[in-house]
Amino acid sequence: MVAGHKIDALGQFELHEVFGGLGVYFTQSELMMVIAAIIVPVAIYFGMRQKAVVPGRYQSATEMCYEFIHGMAIGTMGAKGKGFFPFIFALFFFILTGNYLGLLPFSFAFTSHIVVTVTLALMVFVLSILVSLKNQGLKFFAHFMPAGAPIAMAPLLVPIEILSYLSRPISLSIRLFANMVAGHVMLEMFAGFTILLATGLGLALGGPLGILPILLNVALIALELLVGALQAYVFAILTCMYLQEAIEH
Repeated sequence: MVAGHKIDALGQFELHEVFGGLGVYFTQSELMMVIAAIIVPVAIYFGMRQKAVVPGRYQSATEMCYEFIHGMAIGTMGAKGKGFFPFIFALFFFILTGNYLGLLPFSFAFTSHIVVTVTLALMVFVLSILVSLKNQGLKFFAHFMPAGAPIAMAPLLVPIEILSYLSRPISLSIRLFANMVAGHVMLEMFAGFTILLATGLGLALGGPLGILPILLNVALIALELLVGALQAYVFAILTCMYLQEAIEH
């Protein structure tokens, strides 16, 4: 957003009330999350409802998405990955849809808010702990003392291992949040340059000079499409790795 002669690149992340009252407010972030939660199952339903032996393009694309996440879960966790496949599938496409919704005009990228990414990361973290305790019992705590290390080193090694383990949700959430914020700030900056050039130099001179920021914005949108998919994949594959450790120790 351009305010006067300044570019307010962070104003796009402000939350605004859509509706609410009595201290409970529903913002555009929650609205986009609800839309994303609706889009994913609806898209899968319409992609698979025909169940054609020779699938069309839409059904083929849906089956490819299914096989991609299924292969990720099985390839990382083995046969036990089938039980976690629905969770990984929903997580990947919820994040992917949120990343892409944020690129639409008048929309909002809820994955650019740290509270959302932290919640998703904590959900994965708590699930991995519960799976670890179920599969390993008290042996789970052996994670925090490296095998073969002298017992005398325990007071030093155990706190380090615990901090390393607790850093997982932090790194998982910040990686997604930081990439989304950086991308949208760059888009806002270059879009603002075009408006500033047109208003500051006039349409005759500023218009032609504004073509370069527009071209850069087009390139940045293409990059954001790639980054959005990549960040959803990284989040999902790391989730698979954490669950694989929980299953197999």
